[in-house]
Amino acid sequence: MKIYALMENTACEGGFSCEHGLSLYIETMGRCILFDAGQSASFADNAARVGVDLSHVDAAILSHGHYDHSGGLKQFLECNHTAPIYLTAEALEPHYHGDRYIGVDPELFPNPRLRFIRENTPLFAGITLRRDLTVRRPIDDGGLSVAEKGAKKAEDFRHEQYLLIEEDGRRILFSGCSHRGIENIAAHFRPDVLIGGFHFSGLALDDARLLSAAETLKAIGCTCYTGHCTGEKQFEVMKQIMGDQLHYLHAGTVLHI
Repeated sequence: MKIYALMENTACEGGFSCEHGLSLYIETMGRCILFDAGQSASFADNAARVGVDLSHVDAAILSHGHYDHSGGLKQFLECNHTAPIYLTAEALEPHYHGDRYIGVDPELFPNPRLRFIRENTPLFAGITLRRDLTVRRPIDDGGLSVAEKGAKKAEDFRHEQYLLIEEDGRRILFSGCSHRGIENIAAHFRPDVLIGGFHFSGLALDDARLLSAAETLKAIGCTCYTGHCTGEKQFEVMKQIMGDQLHYLHAGTVLHI
């Protein structure tokens, strides 16, 4: 499996664009998959820089309905004229951080290439979208909300979904921001490799939730590649506990796993 980090908050070297967002391009078992598209068209510039042809993508996935993962989808639709975009119907609900709208651009809504996922859905052999997460530990809404019937309520992140790839006896799990709790996600799926944001960037470096997550991931034994909403300083705290199990994923990074 080959994974290209097309967008992340930081860049591995000069020449790559970076922004608060996440986009990954995955080549596995003869399939090409786009997992999230950052917040702008810049992910496509990075794709061109590393030699990724977005027109070859077989399927695009939106992990959840926030702008920093969905903003580049309009550009993707211009680059690729056939691949469906898989998302949950709840991803198109109005999402807010305080009074700020952070949801999907409404211009995307009527596109016929959107495919709405309501349950676990196989995409290809060994490649499945998962919605069956059982939340065990409390989740923090982080001040985020969703509008329902004209009123805002605290987020429960039901719009989040995960990509599970089972290849050569390994379980590789992709999670955009892990809003429903990285410990919940890791305990439920028990992946061998876990890739995505952990959503710890707002936590104090001595926060018990940060330390607990690092200990849990270490005990499960999965190798983790993270960035975006994890936070660089928070990553370093987790790295002290997890050692070689934890790696940072910058824009422009290419992984062979």
